Amino acid sequence: MLRTPAPRPFRSTRTFAFPVSPEQLWGEIEQVDRFATWWPWLEALDATGLVEGDVWDCRVQPPLPWSVRFLVTLDRVEAPGRADATVTGDIRGTASLVIEPATGGSQATLTSCLAPASALLQTAGIVARPLIGWGHDWILDAGARQFGTALASDPTSRSGRPPVGGR
Repeated sequence: MLRTPAPRPFRSTRTFAFPVSPEQLWGEIEQVDRFATWWPWLEALDATGLVEGDVWDCRVQPPLPWSVRFLVTLDRVEAPGRADATVTGDIRGTASLVIEPATGGSQATLTSCLAPASALLQTAGIVARPLIGWGHDWILDAGARQFGTALASDPTSRSGRPPVGGR
């Protein structure tokens, strides 16, 4: 029996600048109950906080014809600067968020190494790799932009200032 090779993992590093201190940025990210208001593509999230050992149950709808379900297990959390996680479900791998001081505020760097795990996504990851990569990048970039917009426009936000930008 021929076995289809598993698609290569998608590796990504994205850095985004925000005009708030690392402590302020971390404080906003800790508000997991607000994620769905920031990110309309986040269809479901069952999460209690940004605490080591927590497991988040997520369903995301990228601009593709399927949604992606996965669990995020917070393996290491060091406020206000780092969170490392293991991802399982339709996708699997690791992700890290590092927040550091930067000129004008702080920068958040999200690094991930994720591979399709469901049969549908494994097939798509082989046949339509550029499309899957584009969907992954769209979620990260749109998410940072939407988060920055929410920080700037939400009167309950601790910053009230717009994001500096992403790269």
